[in-house]
Amino acid sequence: MRLDKFISSCTGLTRSQATKVIRQGRVGVNGEPCKQGATQLKADATITLDDEPLALSGPRYLVLHKPAGYVCSSDDPEHPTVMMLLDEPALESLNPVGRLDLDTTGLLLITDDGQWLHRITSPKHHVAKTYRVWLADPIPADAAAQFAEGVLLRGEKDPTLPAELEVIAEREALLTIHEGRYHQVKRMFAALGNKVVRLHREKIGDFQLPEDLSEGDYRLLTEQEKYQLQTVQK
Repeated sequence: MRLDKFISSCTGLTRSQATKVIRQGRVGVNGEPCKQGATQLKADATITLDDEPLALSGPRYLVLHKPAGYVCSSDDPEHPTVMMLLDEPALESLNPVGRLDLDTTGLLLITDDGQWLHRITSPKHHVAKTYRVWLADPIPADAAAQFAEGVLLRGEKDPTLPAELEVIAEREALLTIHEGRYHQVKRMFAALGNKVVRLHREKIGDFQLPEDLSEGDYRLLTEQEKYQLQTVQK
C-alpha cells in the first residue's frame, strides 16, 4: 500500500492533504522520516504522524468500478480477480459483496464486515440491484409486463420475483431485480428469446456507482454512502 493512501485511510485526510503532511516531514516509516507519498509499505511497517503511531482500525467498506475480465473471488486459477485491483493491507480479510460475472462491469462493494456483507446479499432482504443491459435483438413490447409478473427460468420451479424494466432504446434497457439467482439477468432475457451482449451494474438500492470512479478504480465509501446502503438492509 502506498504511504499517502495509508495516511489518508488512517486519518480521514484527503490524498492531497496526506501528501502535504508527508512532504512536511511529519510522517515516519520505521523510525525514519519519509517525504515520498508513493513509498510502498510492507505489511510489518511502523508508521507515525507527528511521532504518534498510526494503524488502520475498524471495518473497511470499499466501492469498486469492476472492469470486464475479472472474477469476484479471492483466488482463481484461470482469471485475474478483483482483489488484484486493490492496494490494501490485510487483503485476505476483504471479500466482494456478492458477485458479478467475468464479463459484467460496474458497481461492486468490498468489505471485511461479514454482517454488513450478509445483510446486503441475504435473499430474505430482497435488496434491489439495477443493471444496464444491451441486447442482441430488439426488446419485445411486452417484456416489461412479463418481468413485472415474474419469469420462469429454465430448470427452475418458481418464477422470478417481479422486476422493473425500463426500455432505453431498441436494444438497451435498465432492469431492477430483487434477488440474485445464478446468471439471473441473462437467463431472464433468454427466457424471452433474447441474448444479453453487455451487462453493467449501476445501482444497489439507491446507491449508484460514482460517476467519477473510472473502470478498475476503487475508493472508501463515505459516511453518507454507508448510510445509503444501510437503509437497503432493513
